[in-house]
Amino acid sequence: MILAAGSATRFTGAGHKLLAPFRGRPLVWWAVERALGAGLDATALVMGAVDLRPALPDGVVVIENPRFENGQATSLQAAVAWASGRFDAVVIGLGDQPLVPSEAWRAVADSASPIAVASFEGERRPPTRLAASVWPLLPLDGDEGARILQRQHPDLVEEVPCPGRPIDIDTVEDLARWS
Repeated sequence: MILAAGSATRFTGAGHKLLAPFRGRPLVWWAVERALGAGLDATALVMGAVDLRPALPDGVVVIENPRFENGQATSLQAAVAWASGRFDAVVIGLGDQPLVPSEAWRAVADSASPIAVASFEGERRPPTRLAASVWPLLPLDGDEGARILQRQHPDLVEEVPCPGRPIDIDTVEDLARWS
């Protein structure tokens, strides 16, 4: 699951940040391509503020979040609602993290822990695996998601060492720096 529904209010460039060019492709394309490359059972993207379909590679399920303005938690809720009855876990990543490689997605997915989070040189960042058993514990709205579960249930969390760079692109300056 790639969360990509937000309005990107910190990005002051022309258009939505996830459609901004990054290394020759729209920014969101990189996160989706890396998730697809992990070879998981399915790859889905939650969108809301802008239609990202034209920027997506083939093979992605699009989930619309009409409540995106109520925070990232609503995108998580849309993702787990779609996954419910289909899968026993989801791996959640962000559409503005273009340098998280497929290997990181796969490593996190391979964990048997109820909550598994990628660790990049000791720093916890998405992607994060959430077993179905913890989905009822997720917040319903607001801008916190899996991090709140990590704080509230540290005994359920496994840190998974991963390669890559977990940077996220929030501003025009971020985009210029990492392009």
